[in-house]
Amino acid sequence: MMWYILIVGVLLPQSFAHPGFFTSIGQMTDLIHTEKDLVTSLKEYIKAEEDKLEQIKKWAEKLDRLTSTATKDPEGFVGHPVNAFKLMKRLNTEWSELENLVLKDMSDGFISNLTIQRQYFPNDEDQVGAAKALLRLQDTYNLDTDTISKGNLPGVKHKSFLTVEDCFELGKVAYTEADYYHTELWMEQALRQLDDGEVSTIDKVSVLDYLSYAVYQQGDLDKALLLTKKLLELDPEHQRANGNLKYFEYIMAKEKDANKSASDDQSDQKTTLKKKGAAVDYLPERQKYEMLCRGEGIKMTPRRQKKLFCRYHDGNRNPKFILAPAKQEDEWDKPRIIRFHDIISDAEIEIVKDLAKPRLSRATVHDPETGKLTTAQYRVSKSAWLSGYENPVVSRINMRIQDLTGLDVSTAEELQVANYGVGGQYEPHFDFARKDEPDAFKELGTGNRIATWLFYMSDVSAGGATVFPEVGASVWPKKGTAVFWYNLFASGEGDYSTRHAACPVLVGNKWVSNKWLHERGQEFRRPCTLSELE
Repeated sequence: MMWYILIVGVLLPQSFAHPGFFTSIGQMTDLIHTEKDLVTSLKEYIKAEEDKLEQIKKWAEKLDRLTSTATKDPEGFVGHPVNAFKLMKRLNTEWSELENLVLKDMSDGFISNLTIQRQYFPNDEDQVGAAKALLRLQDTYNLDTDTISKGNLPGVKHKSFLTVEDCFELGKVAYTEADYYHTELWMEQALRQLDDGEVSTIDKVSVLDYLSYAVYQQGDLDKALLLTKKLLELDPEHQRANGNLKYFEYIMAKEKDANKSASDDQSDQKTTLKKKGAAVDYLPERQKYEMLCRGEGIKMTPRRQKKLFCRYHDGNRNPKFILAPAKQEDEWDKPRIIRFHDIISDAEIEIVKDLAKPRLSRATVHDPETGKLTTAQYRVSKSAWLSGYENPVVSRINMRIQDLTGLDVSTAEELQVANYGVGGQYEPHFDFARKDEPDAFKELGTGNRIATWLFYMSDVSAGGATVFPEVGASVWPKKGTAVFWYNLFASGEGDYSTRHAACPVLVGNKWVSNKWLHERGQEFRRPCTLSELE
């Protein structure tokens, strides 16, 4: 039987930009200013064209009046020597000037500006990355396509809608990734908006073409056949749909024949459409992780909750905090997660962000096989590293961490500043190196990551929690606070309950900075215990 299903290609415009805009909201704000400059340049071009047309219009009106008078009595008109001279002058000189005016290109300035700015435009990777982010948010926060399309998201300041073209594009991105589940959802949304009367350059035939194939790939042959027939009602000559119709009918006929057969041998030979289930997820705790991101499935019991306290902390009688102790709050008991309130000022945050912005690059993770840093699809953000010697504010922040934790920061990694992008996230991971990753921090020579200090440098309108799937904990961002936990037991063994994740940012701009403290230098600050799990 000939295979009639044809794959639809997706062609996107080329771009000269560096990829990765979608991984940082902070850098995306620069694009807003770029687009504003281009709009200003475009308006200037429109004004120049309008001025040019106004001049041409005045010429036309003047000549219309003149020629109307002249054509009533041509001989009498040119009999006047001044009129005769002016006619010769107009046709020999002035019409040439008018021709030059008409041919004058007023777009040079705008095109030049656009050409310069285009090198900083997002590229195909950014467009696809932003589309995938919407699909990720849809799944993580259980959002239906209509909610997203109408912009009904929590905490939004600037409501925005998706057009049929937008929904169609999201469906195509999913289709290109062989994600037929989301292809179906977004093509159906595009179809609903067309049925509701939305005017669009996308027609129902194009939508049904993608939709029928996506439904077929998910195993719903009856629905695929129905959609294909609906497409052919709109376009009876559609070549691919006609081919698909024959193929679907052929499969259904074979299934019908097979179902009639009672023989085991015949049953073994029957041709049925294999239904495609959900792909095997590489993340075993996906469901638990996404529930925590939504604020569901938190395992803190009232009895345990009573044992969590708020207190003033003086850093073990540290002189800097005796008169102005830090405000501590217990976020979780096991592993112990502590939040420090009002621990970094707005002024310090702005300085840290200003230092980091020019250096933001796609965030990397440690490759357990090579021990080197590499980019990963499960971490959507940009980061920069700040050293204490380059700015007194960074040095002061580092010392504050040392004073409050009692741990030596001289062997810690530099302060990492991260800004999350569209749907920015960091899926469940460990900060420390496991036993099967002995070379993860070998180059540093400072041992494993004993503890993590995480500053929240912005409030987030919706989403963006730090969650611990192993224990069912969720910690929500609050500007000016920091959370701290130990990754290793005092024995040096890894605490696997500290596996954590940064949930996708649904609405807002998430800035964090973190300090990873290492084992070396802590021998007397956090002595080893006799028990492996203490």
